[in-house]
Amino acid sequence: MNVESLRAFLLRLPHVAETMQWGDNLVFWVGDKAIGGKMFALANLSKDSHGVLSFAAGPERYAELLEVEGVFPAPYMARIYWVAIERYDVFSSNELKEHLRNAHSLICDKLPKRTKDVLAMPGGERKKLVAARKRLLASRAKK
Repeated sequence: MNVESLRAFLLRLPHVAETMQWGDNLVFWVGDKAIGGKMFALANLSKDSHGVLSFAAGPERYAELLEVEGVFPAPYMARIYWVAIERYDVFSSNELKEHLRNAHSLICDKLPKRTKDVLAMPGGERKKLVAARKRLLASRAKK
């Protein structure tokens, strides 16, 4: 797996949005950030010591994943049970996809009711609401 195949896979999961944040980080959210979505994976596009990918592992799987060579506590996110991998081949493609599905599910389960209600809306209505919310947030940022 590489960043392009990772991105293609993640964007096929339900209600995933992506942003570019904090320099060269491609952040994947369950639900758009503008409506209270939460991030579940982060692809690091720069060549530094933070690994190529971080994701939510949850308290049940965190310690188990840290025992795998090439997996380490995610910088800034370890306190909420996120792990990072040094390179994409730490796991097989299928294993990594399963870990990312798990991360998506963990975060989706923790979304606030109001965010889940928006995600349950029909697609067109949801897109209009997200666009309106983004406009509102942008206008507040200008003030």
